[in-house]
Amino acid sequence: MLIDWFTVGAQALNFLILVWLMKRFLYKPVLDAIDAREARIAAAIADADGKTAEAAKEREEFQHKNEVFDQERAALVTQATDEANAERQRLLDDARQAADALSAKRMEMLKHEVHTLNQAIGRRTEREVFAIARQALTDLASTSLEARMADVFTRRLREMGGEVKAGLAEGLRSAPDPAIVRSAFDLPAELRADIQRALNETFSDDVRVRFETAPDLVSGIELTTNGHTVAWSIAEYLASLEKAVGELIKEPDHAQRA
Repeated sequence: MLIDWFTVGAQALNFLILVWLMKRFLYKPVLDAIDAREARIAAAIADADGKTAEAAKEREEFQHKNEVFDQERAALVTQATDEANAERQRLLDDARQAADALSAKRMEMLKHEVHTLNQAIGRRTEREVFAIARQALTDLASTSLEARMADVFTRRLREMGGEVKAGLAEGLRSAPDPAIVRSAFDLPAELRADIQRALNETFSDDVRVRFETAPDLVSGIELTTNGHTVAWSIAEYLASLEKAVGELIKEPDHAQRA
């Protein structure tokens, strides 16, 4: 069998041309397209990885922000609770102080009322007892109660001694004004003369005296000069009675508290 080398050469040439044409116009564009696609896929994968990492980072930041927000919220709740408790305690303290102040004020008012009542009862008792004593002494004695009180006062002047007498004598000598004899009643002339005579005899001098009437002086007669005082007082005899009345007033109060 004879080989047609021309045909073989022509076919081989055609095959080479076909291979070159396929490589030039078919394989290369396909490979380029594959490479481009692979590059796009790699870029997409890289972009997806970047977005995944960014999403993870944003998730971590979001979780961190949530944790910070929870801590701040807990701190605010704690602060609000503490402030509410402090305000509640302050209001309770204010209310307690107001109640204590009101109770103290009421107690002070009650004490003042009791004291006022004691004073009123004491004054009324003194007036009543004084009136009764005056009437009884008037009925029993031949002289008036004024004369008896003046007699007791002059006797006390004559019996006075020691530092009291020395101090009163010094007061009479150094006083620029006359000594004052005060009494709750207007002393008659003879009683004033008796008191004047008792002063002169007691201090061996002509003592200057000014007599005054003091209606509020229910307790007797008193002599005052330059800060020194000598007196006879019925209050001394009524002190025990006043104390007893005071105890009687306190007993219902103690019983009420019990």
